[in-house]
Amino acid sequence: MKKRIIILLVLAIIMIQMLVPGIQATTEPVVTATSATVNFPLSIDFTMTAKSGADIIDVRLSYIVNRQEHARVVSEVYVPVTTATSVDAVWTWDMRTTGGLPPGTRIEYWWTVTDITGQVASSLPQNVMVEDNRYSWNRLVEGMVTLYWYEGDNEFGQELMEATQQALSRLADTVGAELESPVKLYIYASAADLRGALIYAQEWTGGVAFPRFSTIAIGIGTSASDLAWGKSTIAHELTHLVVHQIIFNPLGDIPTWLDEGLAMFGEGELGASFVMVFENARDTGTLFSVRSLASPFSAYANQSYLAYAQSYYIVTYLIDTYGQDKMLTLLDTFGEGAGYDEALEKVYGFDMDGLNEEWRASIGVPVTA
Repeated sequence: MKKRIIILLVLAIIMIQMLVPGIQATTEPVVTATSATVNFPLSIDFTMTAKSGADIIDVRLSYIVNRQEHARVVSEVYVPVTTATSVDAVWTWDMRTTGGLPPGTRIEYWWTVTDITGQVASSLPQNVMVEDNRYSWNRLVEGMVTLYWYEGDNEFGQELMEATQQALSRLADTVGAELESPVKLYIYASAADLRGALIYAQEWTGGVAFPRFSTIAIGIGTSASDLAWGKSTIAHELTHLVVHQIIFNPLGDIPTWLDEGLAMFGEGELGASFVMVFENARDTGTLFSVRSLASPFSAYANQSYLAYAQSYYIVTYLIDTYGQDKMLTLLDTFGEGAGYDEALEKVYGFDMDGLNEEWRASIGVPVTA
């Protein structure tokens, strides 16, 4: 008797669920398909399909850009959809509004959907690589460096790799700074090809470093003159990466004169055009103060040339006078979050004004009031 009553109760519940709207059994939501398509360098299209036993009312895309960060940064995008038990969603990341990503960037992403009953489902995390698939890239790996190029033979790639390794060796020998994580170099066949890989690139852009991505992109042709320029540019941009790996911290950066001065120093001997601009400013009393060179350099060519040249000589003075150990200690001190004057005082015993006086005295130029 008791068993019969239980069976009847179960049947009654089933009948009620079938007849009364709103309390019938539902299936949980599920994301059935996802994809990501890169349209380099302009956009990435993320798509998703999901279904549920009840209407889906909320769809969100979450993603993480793999780069040097102080914390795990998750971006979330609300994607509007028409409420239904089966939905398709598309979100396009328009790089023209946010700035582009360098080739070789990895993005982790997943979708989350919520139905009207409050049930939530997420897709498994997926990865999409941001690659410039307009070209067929060759690849060469040596140590912590991966070099990509698409025009020129294997000797061309090997010559650039040798220049890269020489630049790293020079930096280690003279400054004591070394790579802390792997880097990628993308060699475009020309400056025009390089600018085609960037968002809103300046017309004079020939090379660019992405320190947080440990990536460099440079336009280098196969002619002898292009190779010579390319080797020095690799050394310059590579120095930026090495330095920023060392000083990376959440509290501050380094003064521009130190950043660009080290990069110019990394190239080797200063070019004749920079020497001429510097000597003219020295002889006419129009040198910049060290403190003014802590800010971004001027967009005017002559002033910019002087800023780069003067930064080279200031950094060279510090290394020649106090040694590479002090310079590496200075970078480590900046990596601890010290301010400009604070770091100099701690390592050398003078601030930027004191450096300005000492350096000017070394080249026979008095400090003007």
